[in-house]
Amino acid sequence: MSKLSRRKFILTASAAAAGTMIINACGNGNNTQTTAPTTTTAPTPTGDGPEVTTAKLGFIALTDSAPLIIAKEKGLFDKYGMTGVEVLKQASWPVTRDNLELGSGGGGIDGAHILSPMPYFMTLGTITKTKQPVPMYILARLNVNGQAISVSNTYKDSKVNVDSSPIKDVLTKAKASGKQLSCAMTFPGGTHDLWMRYWLAAGGIDPNNDVSVIPVPPPQMVANMKVGNMEAFCVGEPWNAQLVNQKAGFTAFVTGEMWKDHPEKALSLRKDWVDANPKAAKALLMAVLEAQQWCDKPENIDEMCQIVSQDKWFKVPVADIVERSKGNIDFGTGRTEQNFANSMKFWKNNASYPFKSHDLWFLTENIRWGYIPADTDTKTLIDAVNREDLWKEAAKALKVADAEIPTSTSRGVETFFDGVKFDPENPKAYLDSLKIKKA
Repeated sequence: MSKLSRRKFILTASAAAAGTMIINACGNGNNTQTTAPTTTTAPTPTGDGPEVTTAKLGFIALTDSAPLIIAKEKGLFDKYGMTGVEVLKQASWPVTRDNLELGSGGGGIDGAHILSPMPYFMTLGTITKTKQPVPMYILARLNVNGQAISVSNTYKDSKVNVDSSPIKDVLTKAKASGKQLSCAMTFPGGTHDLWMRYWLAAGGIDPNNDVSVIPVPPPQMVANMKVGNMEAFCVGEPWNAQLVNQKAGFTAFVTGEMWKDHPEKALSLRKDWVDANPKAAKALLMAVLEAQQWCDKPENIDEMCQIVSQDKWFKVPVADIVERSKGNIDFGTGRTEQNFANSMKFWKNNASYPFKSHDLWFLTENIRWGYIPADTDTKTLIDAVNREDLWKEAAKALKVADAEIPTSTSRGVETFFDGVKFDPENPKAYLDSLKIKKA
């Protein structure tokens, strides 16, 4: 994982303490963190227990947040001594970001179910309100697959699928009438944005010029599609299934068809909280890993969906959640799949392990679209944020079989549906091979 350019980068590691970073993002030399430090009023347990028993974790109403909800509902946080964990619904990814920036000591949260690139943006300070770094750690990947790109019924005749090129004619006609089609995602530079942009660009459509790519919170996707505010969206479940069930649109493809077993959401915690409470962080992680194992067992899927559908969690009919959770997908076009191999996984096939090579792809794509500087020292940044070492510690404490614990931080060369390959040993070659990009 080498540098993508020779220019001096914006991040170095402090020699004073391992893991402490000095970040000079976008030329700003003020490295003082201005957010409130995370604190807790809970008494510190004695012995080998966690330093604190409380933590505030955020989630968005998406099926891939299920491990946090199940860890709470099934008493797994309690099992590992974290008896005061709160799992708090967030209205959008910007709200999640703002509450992480505040920290629980400032009325916010300590960690969250989050789009995998966001902890990197926060560590760089590129998306925080103060534009100051809020160092974050990624402790686990929460899932692979499980997202989709859905399209308005108006364009069903285009036969668009994982190949976006059939909508070129639609774009030409729209342009002739003075209209630009809108494609919604959930957060600039986040996973859904990157899937949408990759899909469009692979079909010869420039997401920066040929369409309008707009952010919409996940729970608002279906309502906005129904009133015509966008023609396509990329989001996680259950919102694609709900769109089809309400006959308001169709699923062009699920993202696992674009990149098999692609990484998606992450469990991320503020660095200061983890550093101050390493035993508590391990306990949280153990609870979430055990919940991921539980969620991936076929006999638990119905119960998982019943739990997350409740008003206090998703407030969504269980019928909009359960079938795609089982891998049974009605695309709304006459195409159906049963036990689809490209459906969401929480644990199987190393779904939970936070491969550094996957974070490198996310950063490389964000360089592609101009969200972070081209001279980003990606290796240093990833080593600072990705704590796969903590994942391994928690997995071993859970007595996870050695065969289920990766021995490499890289999953190797990844191949996309269009034949493009990403070699984490040479990200620059991947970036140079892409015809449509901003960088």
